[in-house]
Amino acid sequence: MALLDQKPDKERRRQTERIFLVVVDDSDEMPVALRYASLRARATGGRVALFAAVEREDFGHWAAVDDLLETEQREEAEALLSRHAEAVKEVTGQPPVLYIRNGAARDALLKLLEEEPSISILVLAAGTGGRNPGPLISALTGKLHSRLSVPVTIVPSNLTDDDLEALSQAAPLA
Repeated sequence: MALLDQKPDKERRRQTERIFLVVVDDSDEMPVALRYASLRARATGGRVALFAAVEREDFGHWAAVDDLLETEQREEAEALLSRHAEAVKEVTGQPPVLYIRNGAARDALLKLLEEEPSISILVLAAGTGGRNPGPLISALTGKLHSRLSVPVTIVPSNLTDDDLEALSQAAPLA
């Protein structure tokens, strides 16, 4: 299946492999999205990609402090992605694609989706408590929905491993 856009700079190339992008953070719901994406990639012959954002603090004239904090945040993001990459590899049999971008998570994610035509689906898990599914889901399904260039799968965070296994299986061909 090819995804086409009238604008040449945003043209998506024909995909032979689905890439499921998961935003990795330390939220309680993120492992549900990661597990679903991994199972779905395994079932469909796809691949998982992991994304983390490094938000730069602005200390104005203390540039050395800015640089030090950014370096520390990047190292933390790399460690976080590495930990979750192992879980992906256990399920799918292959290492995920890793993306680390500078900036606010929402903005960096949208920019990555615009720049990387190989990403097929964004997988997010809804927040565990309250009425709000989470700030990223709220933003992407609200005012920013027109900036999305791929489908978004929102996984309820209360699903069990058995639920995820059942939902992630490829549909049989009729």
